[in-house]
Amino acid sequence: MECADRQVEERRMTSVFERYLTLWVGLCIVGGIVLGKLAPGLAGYLDSLSLNVNGAPVVSIPIAVCLFFMMYPIMVKIDFASVVRAGKSGKPVLLTLFVNWCVKPFTMYAIALLFLGTLFRGLIGAEAVDLVKMPFGLDLPVGAEHGAGVVVMADGVKMLQIPLWRSYLAGCILLGIAPCTAMVLVWGYLARGNDGLTLVMVAVNSLTMLVLYGVLGGFLLGVGRLPVPWQALLLSIAIYVALPLVAGYLTRRWILAAKGEAWFRERFLHVLTPVTIAALLLTLVLLFSFKGEVIAANPLTIVWIAVPLFLQTCLIFALGYGLAKGLGLRYEDAAPAAMIGASNHFEVAIATAVMLFGLSSGAALATVVGVLIEVPVMLMLVGFCKRTAGWFA
Repeated sequence: MECADRQVEERRMTSVFERYLTLWVGLCIVGGIVLGKLAPGLAGYLDSLSLNVNGAPVVSIPIAVCLFFMMYPIMVKIDFASVVRAGKSGKPVLLTLFVNWCVKPFTMYAIALLFLGTLFRGLIGAEAVDLVKMPFGLDLPVGAEHGAGVVVMADGVKMLQIPLWRSYLAGCILLGIAPCTAMVLVWGYLARGNDGLTLVMVAVNSLTMLVLYGVLGGFLLGVGRLPVPWQALLLSIAIYVALPLVAGYLTRRWILAAKGEAWFRERFLHVLTPVTIAALLLTLVLLFSFKGEVIAANPLTIVWIAVPLFLQTCLIFALGYGLAKGLGLRYEDAAPAAMIGASNHFEVAIATAVMLFGLSSGAALATVVGVLIEVPVMLMLVGFCKRTAGWFA
């Protein structure tokens, strides 16, 4: 049986990457934007390497490689007997289900509506419009009204013209109904959380998403029954979670059988220590290089969308963290439980935005902004968790 003390010992911040993580994150963000501007051809080529579902880019191959090397060191350290024990811990799992599905979608809608539809509406452009795809199965004549939009003809194709701020709002909603990305495993690991329990919570919420994603999305977007991107969801889970999970499990079993636990812990894990952080930093460079042109072309738009997303992330984290303390959870369980709600499954959100509204829509741009702020904001919350670990028994 592995104890929590041993896990904490393994994770002590011995790496220069971890000790100065905030600095490295800032440098990687700037480096990524500069790379996107200086070498747009290279950034564009890497960004084009993706697995598509129904014309929507779901899995970026370069990002998938980085995420594998982020996840693998975490997965290989998990004692799967602890996963079974963690599955019997009802409180943290129920807490994440409550926050993710009963609270988060509605607070996202309210916050985004307040900022994008009221406070920032004049800055975005009260008369600014966006052209999005016609809703699935809908065939209306040009000039017909549908919801807040009107049918127009653009380049020989019927499109729905809607206020631009509403398009941004739709993207925020799609992020709000898609919690719990595989990256939560990284955030939980960096926060010294319970890796086994984090894995269980990610699995349970991913399965719940299959049921509630379409229902909540259709209700909040007002589009009737929202088509659920089953293929996109299952593909992202398979690549981002299942692949490193299986690789880690098989590696652990083989090394323990062939070399013993002492060699596994003292030699093998020691080599893996900096891999997760290095892969995380490379992911930041790639993400911001891919979107360097978007950031440069729409700097203020990025800010208007980022503000409600940032506030929503902090609010949901604070709610989850506070409820975890009120429920008497241990810090190792409370930290990942709070971060699961704060994090967004941006792969699914982007795929859905592209499928529903189009690649060049404001909704798709809003989901991309969610990607850009995800890593820096979650790293900020990881630091907060570690500084407040003493609040818990």
